[in-house]
Amino acid sequence: MSEATTPKDQDPQEHEQTLQQSAAELPSTPPLAPSKPAGRGNGLALLALLVAAAGAGAGGWGLWQLQMLEAREQQQQSQQQSQLQGARDQAQNLAQTAETLQQRLDQLPTVEELESRRRLLAQLQGDQQVLNQRLETVLGASRQDWRLAEAEHLLRLASLRLSALQDINSATALVQAADEILHEQDDPAAFAAREQLAKSLEALRSTLNPDRTGLFLQLGALREQVAQLNALAPSFSGEGGVLSELADAGVVEQQWWQRGLQTLSEYFRIDFNADRNIRPMLAGQSLTQVRLALSLALEQAQWGALHGQAAVYQQALQQAREVLDAHFDVDNPNSRALRARIDELAQQPIAVTPPDLSPALNAVQAYLQAKQAARLQQSGEAPPAAAANDDVEAQLQEALQ
Repeated sequence: MSEATTPKDQDPQEHEQTLQQSAAELPSTPPLAPSKPAGRGNGLALLALLVAAAGAGAGGWGLWQLQMLEAREQQQQSQQQSQLQGARDQAQNLAQTAETLQQRLDQLPTVEELESRRRLLAQLQGDQQVLNQRLETVLGASRQDWRLAEAEHLLRLASLRLSALQDINSATALVQAADEILHEQDDPAAFAAREQLAKSLEALRSTLNPDRTGLFLQLGALREQVAQLNALAPSFSGEGGVLSELADAGVVEQQWWQRGLQTLSEYFRIDFNADRNIRPMLAGQSLTQVRLALSLALEQAQWGALHGQAAVYQQALQQAREVLDAHFDVDNPNSRALRARIDELAQQPIAVTPPDLSPALNAVQAYLQAKQAARLQQSGEAPPAAAANDDVEAQLQEALQ
């Protein structure tokens, strides 16, 4: 015989089936008046149904909690996997970084190499100090000596520009720069040198400075006009000249010989009172040669203007005038305008009489020698004056080289 079970221990569905079977086994009797035992059975059945419903709710809630726990475990597992993957990536990056650092460490010199390099650097610094001391000994150990040597060099360069190119503007700028260097020295002993520099500056500023570049460009423009110069065809104002006059002898009816002279006057011209020369018309190769001769003469004038050679300049312009007079007619407007322009340019002065900068250069050199001698006296090594001057010149030449 099976053990008795309480409604709480039974499954709600089994309990409901049991109740239905018990209800079906009851005999079908006509309804009677309610009795106390039947009412008690219905209450028990209702209580059983409530207990079954509560059990079903508890089971559903437990199932829902179980599903929630499973979903939470899956989420935690996925998070752990992602964290694990991130940790693996970081470990891989760290390994690569460590490998790179190891390679760099392998490339670094060893302690012995560092020590040898340190010794070489110390030796190099010592050699550099020795060279600096030697350089200071040769050059006077002063930046002022460098500046004074620069001033002397500027004066020499200005004198060279004047003698070779007659460049007044460049020479003025160079002398002005040398004077500024002496002004920076703030030395009363430089008064005489600055006085000579001031005289040289005034002489340069008062010297005539022709516009040679402008003359060069103007002659170049005339050369372009020469390339377009053409000869003018001769024209006559009269019709036939002497032959036409003989044909028109004042008669009403012309004779046969008068008609012949009239015909000849259309092809020939005889003029006994011609007051100008009629030159042959240039064409082809002859015209090209004349243009080339004019262009070469103007080019030679350009060279003379740019280099200040007045004799070459005037001779070239005179040659250009002679070519125009010999091959082109006076009535040609192009050749006449070109000739007038050449005459105007021939009046432009290009010769320059540059001033002498040797007094200023000598004054600066004397100032340099006096300063060097004073420095040698202070150091207790006062050599003879001639030897001191020779030493100064040698040092300056070495410095400029």
